[in-house]
Amino acid sequence: MEKGSEQHQMTRAAGVVGLATLASRIGGFVRDVVIAYFFGAGPAADAFFVAFRIPNLLRRLFAEGTLTIAFIPVFTEVLKKKGREEAFLLARSTLSLLALALLVVTALGVIFAPEVVRAIAPGFTPGAGTFTLAVELTRWCIPYIFFISLVALSGGVLNSLGHFFAPAAAPALLNLCIIAAAVGLSGQVDPPVFSLALGVLLGGAAQLLMQLPYLKAKGVPFKPAWRIKNPALRRMLRLMVPAIFGAAVYQVAVLMDTILASFLPSGTVSYLYYADRLIQFPLGIFAIAVSTAILPSLSRQAADGDQAALLGTMGYGLRLILFITVPAMVGLLVLARPLVVLLFMRGEFTLETASQTAGAVMGLAAGLWAIAGVRAVVQAFYARKDIKTPVMVAALCLVIKLGLSLALMWPLKQTGLALATSASGIGNLLLLLWLLRRQLGPLGGRRLLNSGLGTCAAAVAMGLVVGLIAYGPDWGPVSGGMWRWARPAAALVAGAGSYFAAAKLMRLKELGELWQVFRGRRA
Repeated sequence: MEKGSEQHQMTRAAGVVGLATLASRIGGFVRDVVIAYFFGAGPAADAFFVAFRIPNLLRRLFAEGTLTIAFIPVFTEVLKKKGREEAFLLARSTLSLLALALLVVTALGVIFAPEVVRAIAPGFTPGAGTFTLAVELTRWCIPYIFFISLVALSGGVLNSLGHFFAPAAAPALLNLCIIAAAVGLSGQVDPPVFSLALGVLLGGAAQLLMQLPYLKAKGVPFKPAWRIKNPALRRMLRLMVPAIFGAAVYQVAVLMDTILASFLPSGTVSYLYYADRLIQFPLGIFAIAVSTAILPSLSRQAADGDQAALLGTMGYGLRLILFITVPAMVGLLVLARPLVVLLFMRGEFTLETASQTAGAVMGLAAGLWAIAGVRAVVQAFYARKDIKTPVMVAALCLVIKLGLSLALMWPLKQTGLALATSASGIGNLLLLLWLLRRQLGPLGGRRLLNSGLGTCAAAVAMGLVVGLIAYGPDWGPVSGGMWRWARPAAALVAGAGSYFAAAKLMRLKELGELWQVFRGRRA
């Protein structure tokens, strides 16, 4: 891969984002452990999780993904065609409008906190202790949306200018601040759970402050500019409307699973939650890293009108994602129960609970490759400022998911709901690829198919090795002593080694490209 090429830049970016996301995921796990240690699962913890869910929901709807999707293609186009001064003016105008809107949203959230909590947690009795505590915590947590939205805007600017570290590393600061607040302040405030809300506020401010030196180094003035009549700003706002709807579709899908699971036996909601936490690890690290890295490249190619390069970049990202997520899928299918036992089986989380959760893990793992692949393909639409198409496809797949969920939930319970999610993800990917081919012509399907077949062959070989080690007759019971961690650990190490060895024997190009991703942070 030629140094300085588009793919070289993308692999460097993917390596940076992937490592930063890995650090953030580990920090998030430690954060959850610390919160569980200090506050358990009682009323105070319930009140905080409800309060923190509100700014998190707003963040997902209006900030990170939505703002970046709408901002980067327009900013890149202006940067390419009109220069840095005009592009920076767009960023400053967006900053001014966004900050004003966020101040209004924050004020409304503080004023109407009781109504918001009543809508999010209707089971909390108004006037009772948990409800009152949740309202007060919400008033402290809601300003987080102000900080994180400005972080998202800063990240969009930096990503467009080729810098990925600060935006990718920022979430780790939130975890550190919450951990530090829980450890250092829980004994100093009354009630102690307010320490977590303070940690959220400090984490939001710290993430924003982290972006400022990097913006300054890139020559971006972080100060307001009131130019509402800027045509580029209007284009960006028009793109945000369908992007928000697309984010809402995803949130409806999450809510749908929770509602349907509530009609199944007790514990089903928890099975799906823990399964999703396990699936999000490979999905979050690799799919987010690659999809984040390719959007600026795709946007530059779209601004140049170079459709061949755009399709090449999209195909490269998709092949790289499949090269990682297909073996991850196989590993999760084979090791679902041992991994759940290793990570979660403590206290009230019994072996039976682990078995039920493993069923949900396997159902979600079946579609991991497609759900991850969608993230790469939709970026090609976003780069061309076509947000309506992936939103309409997502809405259609949501209807399909609902139908499959209703059909599968009674005979297969949580596994059926998970399989419905996987099936709708596969349909989403295939439909997006078909529509993109209709719009732009051949996508390089032969190369993608050859790569996919090679990846699947290597993953099958890996699966056989993992299965033999994990379920060999001499390893003892799944929950017993050292074998609880030794079996999955040995299987994972051997599985990774066998997969990469098989990929090398078959001379899969993605192996070298993956190596470029991991050494990209030093390139």
